[in-house]
Amino acid sequence: MTDTDTKSTPERKRGSGVKMVYDLLRDEILDLVLPPGSPIDEVQLAERFKMSRTPIREALVRLAGEGLIDTLPNRSTMVSNIDFLNMHTFFDALVLMYRVTTRLAAQYHRLEDLQVIRAHQADFAAAVAAQDALAMIATNAAFHSAIAEAGRNAYFSGLFNRLLDEGRRILRLYYQSYEDRLPQRFVDEHEDIIAVIAARDSEAADRLATIHAEQIVQQIQKLFARGGKLDIAL
Repeated sequence: MTDTDTKSTPERKRGSGVKMVYDLLRDEILDLVLPPGSPIDEVQLAERFKMSRTPIREALVRLAGEGLIDTLPNRSTMVSNIDFLNMHTFFDALVLMYRVTTRLAAQYHRLEDLQVIRAHQADFAAAVAAQDALAMIATNAAFHSAIAEAGRNAYFSGLFNRLLDEGRRILRLYYQSYEDRLPQRFVDEHEDIIAVIAARDSEAADRLATIHAEQIVQQIQKLFARGGKLDIAL
């Protein structure tokens, strides 16, 4: 082993440790395993992950940069609260991206894109049948992300993936409102969207995506009040 290998190995291990802690905590926060307001204790995390506090602290810095944890004036750390007062801005962007990405997919998709989209739809249908909320969230995101990729606009797909990712805590509440038993119509709506994309009907794709996205917003509105919505002609 060379001197370079000797020096680089600890760094790789430390980096992988940071990523492991970051990935696990991020999933736990987004899936509401760690609900908003939960305290974050570096000592307890170090004991849990069997590592020093340095990689723990680095992972927490990354999570803080994404707005998922907050450091309070007394220097204690907690899972950030969901900003319900400004939730309408998230909804406006989400609905718009549902519309734009589905419309573009109808215009620019390739045959292989439809195969990927249909595969994710099958996974979503299986998750709904199994009443597996976390799987529903993941497979639904994969389905719509594949549609966005089929639209051939990296800026839109990047923004949409970010919104789907950041909205996981909200969507977990959304599924809870159905007691993790989604109606079959959500699976059917996906099938209808696939059909209009395959037919290259961009107007119908826009219309169905709007309906699909806005019913999500309306359901969450029953849980949390918001006013007004963005109305943009495409």
